[in-house]
Amino acid sequence: MPLPPPLILASTSRYRRELLERLRLPFEVVSPQVDETPLPGETPAVLATRLALAKAQAVAQQWPGAVVIGSDQVADLDGQAIGKPGTHERATAQLRLMSGREVVFQTAVAVVRIDKAYEQVLLAPVAVRFRALQDAEIERYLRLEQPYDCAGSAKCETLGIALLDAIHSDDPTALVGLPLIRTCRLLREAGLDPLSA
Repeated sequence: MPLPPPLILASTSRYRRELLERLRLPFEVVSPQVDETPLPGETPAVLATRLALAKAQAVAQQWPGAVVIGSDQVADLDGQAIGKPGTHERATAQLRLMSGREVVFQTAVAVVRIDKAYEQVLLAPVAVRFRALQDAEIERYLRLEQPYDCAGSAKCETLGIALLDAIHSDDPTALVGLPLIRTCRLLREAGLDPLSA
């Protein structure tokens, strides 16, 4: 029986690494060297899809026999892209802007396997409705969670869930950063089935 191909996660995100570990497949982590600057007029969905594929392609070029996963997430507020805040001040401004509104987190996953000429990318949008937030709630949340590396400052897997009224998704891990249902589908198509590896 041939050995399964190596699996590589083209991301340094600890959230994506922890999610991929759920599939119990051995994998390596490689940082993709990709310019994440949005293109003029690019929608959040197109941006997330383009970057997920670009990350997977960049790493796959170095390991043509591997199955490479790339992913990206962009928060979409009425067509406006909201990225990672980076600072407390920007996170405060983001949460004030999203208070009482629906935000779609556009999460894309791509799988590339060069030796099999396989390349596919899927989008997993997640509609999130934020509660009307008070400044004191925002401040407490940011002080406790410091979600400055999360798109839209929303860290739903911990205290950030208290900011929300509802989440609508057909791929429950997409909001955290890697839609595992879609990921498993792409891995199977690329020749690496988590249930038969």
